[in-house]
Amino acid sequence: MGKPTLSELRAFMAVAEHRSFRRAADFLGIARPSLSHAVRGLEDGLGVRLFHRTTRSVALTEAGTRLLGRLDPLLHDLDAALEDVTGEQGHLQGRLRINGSDTSIRLLLRTVVPEFLARHPGVELDLVAEGRLVDIVEQGFDAGIRLGEAVPKDMVAIPLGPDIRFLAVASPRYLAARPAPDVPDALSRHQCIRQRLPSGKRYRWEFSKRGQAVEIDVPGTLTLDSNPLMVEAAIDGLGIAYVPEPYARAALDDGRLASVLEDWCPRIPGLSLYFPGNRHVPASLRAFIDTIQALRGHVEGLAPSPSLRASAPAARRRKRNR
Repeated sequence: MGKPTLSELRAFMAVAEHRSFRRAADFLGIARPSLSHAVRGLEDGLGVRLFHRTTRSVALTEAGTRLLGRLDPLLHDLDAALEDVTGEQGHLQGRLRINGSDTSIRLLLRTVVPEFLARHPGVELDLVAEGRLVDIVEQGFDAGIRLGEAVPKDMVAIPLGPDIRFLAVASPRYLAARPAPDVPDALSRHQCIRQRLPSGKRYRWEFSKRGQAVEIDVPGTLTLDSNPLMVEAAIDGLGIAYVPEPYARAALDDGRLASVLEDWCPRIPGLSLYFPGNRHVPASLRAFIDTIQALRGHVEGLAPSPSLRASAPAARRRKRNR
């Protein structure tokens, strides 16, 4: 068996990551036939099939899954070593992959990214915005972003901004027609504007007060998947919405909205950049963290999605509120 080349291994990793020869070829910047030839050469050299191929899909075989599990950390460490060498010369290169929600990626684009790219023009930033939470190690990301309370315990977290809170809000016109709820259970007598999470499930509103945590699947005939739209619906008197405070702040300040159940809405840790604590930290990620810390105090006004909060284990939230 001949030894596989580095280009063949990187071709395999790209197809395994993107589950598509077309997308992998675009990512690597090579022609699709060249990519197919590299993968076929790797399979022939190893004497095993690494992918199940159909006209519509690509999936790893059992052998491919085993190879991916062994190869991913090795190539990651190789990339990190190469980045360290170039970093020592003062010219960082390579690719930095970060996964987060659309809102958190927008935050980075407004604040950290311009300064980072100005300092390190040789680094390629690959920012993936998606609503669902992923295993960043399994999916090949260098770092991720989520609310501090939901960061896995084996990860290192770097705060991106201040603590935040979610508020239940409604228009004065809506509240004039019915008594404002004084406890979360009273929401059962109200029209609530529900939110659908990226997973397809409806978000269960979460409240806590003096150690008592409550999750409620609120009633309502309107469901939306956008915080700004939920705020607009609440302003229009369509019901009570539960949104991150920054989205509703302007309407609260000018009287178009009023908050209810405020004593059941404590502040929680804001978004954090997180990465594995047991792996080599690439030089590019260290430089990104340095940029975040240099801009401390300017990363403000973040309004994360409830989907990020919903990912935190309920037991951890209850423990925090005791």
